[in-house]
Amino acid sequence: MKKVQWKKLGAASILTPIILLTACGNEDSAEGTDDETNGDSGEVNYGEEMDYKITGIEPGAGVVAGSEQAVEDYDSLEGWEVVTSSSGAMATALGQAIDNEEPIIVTGWSPHWKFQEYDLKYLEDPEGVFGEAETINTMVRQGLEEEAPEAYTILDQFQWEPEDIESVMLEVSNGTDVEEASATWIDENSDKVAEWTEGTETVDNTEIELAYVEWDTEIASTNVVGQVLEAQGYDVTLTPLDNAVMWSAVAEGQADGMVAAWLPNTHASQFESYGDDVVDLGENLEGAKVGLVVPSYMEVDSIDDLTSKQ
Repeated sequence: MKKVQWKKLGAASILTPIILLTACGNEDSAEGTDDETNGDSGEVNYGEEMDYKITGIEPGAGVVAGSEQAVEDYDSLEGWEVVTSSSGAMATALGQAIDNEEPIIVTGWSPHWKFQEYDLKYLEDPEGVFGEAETINTMVRQGLEEEAPEAYTILDQFQWEPEDIESVMLEVSNGTDVEEASATWIDENSDKVAEWTEGTETVDNTEIELAYVEWDTEIASTNVVGQVLEAQGYDVTLTPLDNAVMWSAVAEGQADGMVAAWLPNTHASQFESYGDDVVDLGENLEGAKVGLVVPSYMEVDSIDDLTSKQ
């Protein structure tokens, strides 16, 4: 498969997926926190232990915007701060905190390999700031069904589970090349792949281009689908783009499709702008979610259970 870059504006959205924080905050706040409690309740004051900081990803990402809104909406988060940098730095901070069994709250989303690697949970969001569960949909350009019916059928039939994509993502996070991790998953899930290709015939080196945003999820899914199309005889090009450019590329016919549309919330503005100019083939994955995530050993279940900064 060919991988090219054009008109790339950078990954400025949810999930790409931080100033490294220790889970206990800065040095000034770390002292004396081992036995911090929340008033007379005897409960751990996690906010004080974390210096009232939520570990975020890139500024402008959807999950970061949601977290910043949660800080505004929840009394329990009054005085808290969302500290941003990158999805990789967030994952590093999360791993370090878990290794030390320290408290940490991160901006999270699933599917993500961290749910395969660690025992995590979402904090309940009674105010609904982060919205309901999302789906990841497949979008293709108008005319693809007539011009490349085999590819259209495969993209239309492509569907898998969070555990499938997370297994590919985990292999990649552990150092395996994404093409190798994708090929391994395809070999080990031939029955599922056969459902995607059912009713199609091989083609003779027909060109097809898939656009994607460089989130861990979309890198994994686009590479898997790309290899399946390649096995059917397609000459596949994978093109990483910024969110808005990805949508416009498919809408304008500069790319043939994408398997990276998070709906109804994450890509709401892009769908509003370009939805009439693309063909929505429906969900390729159900149960996608964003929110605040903590290690399961933390004795807190809801955003409301946190304590505001006094």
